[in-house]
Amino acid sequence: MIRRRLPSITSVCSHFLKAKPISSPLQNLHLQSLQSLQCPAPISKNGSFWFQGIRAYSLLSLNDLRDNVPRKQKTRKGRGIGSGKGKTAGRGHKGQKARGNGKLGFEGGQTPMRRRLPKRGFKNPFSLTFQPVGLGKIAKLINAGKIDSHELITMKTLKDVGAIGKQIEDGVRLMGRGAEQIKWPIHLEVSRVTVRAKEAVEAAGGSVRRVHYNKLGFRALLKPEWFEKKGRWLPKPARPPPKLKDKVDSIGRLPAPTKPIPFFTEEEPISSPT
Repeated sequence: MIRRRLPSITSVCSHFLKAKPISSPLQNLHLQSLQSLQCPAPISKNGSFWFQGIRAYSLLSLNDLRDNVPRKQKTRKGRGIGSGKGKTAGRGHKGQKARGNGKLGFEGGQTPMRRRLPKRGFKNPFSLTFQPVGLGKIAKLINAGKIDSHELITMKTLKDVGAIGKQIEDGVRLMGRGAEQIKWPIHLEVSRVTVRAKEAVEAAGGSVRRVHYNKLGFRALLKPEWFEKKGRWLPKPARPPPKLKDKVDSIGRLPAPTKPIPFFTEEEPISSPT
């Protein structure tokens, strides 16, 4: 389309470059009609000549419009011999490959690759993945005013302030990195805690409780608005399985608690209210 239009434009513009001084009135009238095409004298720009008339001239017309069709059409098999892919559609005559797809991994009767190679290791379906968070990061958030040290710090609190990522699988593990920055009592509820982190928090007068949440309960802890949006009740807290009873201190509470539960020993029983 551009090839068709540019020769006519350049021919008109070249006329002005090669034209000689004109003195007759008829030729002056002819010059004024050509100037109406908006192709005046060239303008020098960066050492090259540009014509204002080319910008004003439209290169689009209705007879040049067409659909946005692909350059190469898709091969249609089995639609007659004229296409070259008719009858057998490129599969040839008879045989296993001509009649259908073979079984995945079948190698003609010999021992397949999946059986020739030995097995290595296994994947434990009961393994749990905890996201680590250090005491130093929690101390920085408290100093920045994003976490209130007077309230209970739960896993939802850590997620809301950005201390842990959004992709949490099974819980949070409290690490002892930056333990020297904890100089005031704080109370936390996490899934797991290291010995160093627990000693540092208790030395400052705080407490750390290991709570258990199953998949549904952990989701209700982090995103309670999802259940409200669906019109559902929050699930009941789940008890830990027998193998995890020694690794947790209590059952997780829903919704997210704001006050810690005090630890009681056997020597100091809970006194009933009177």
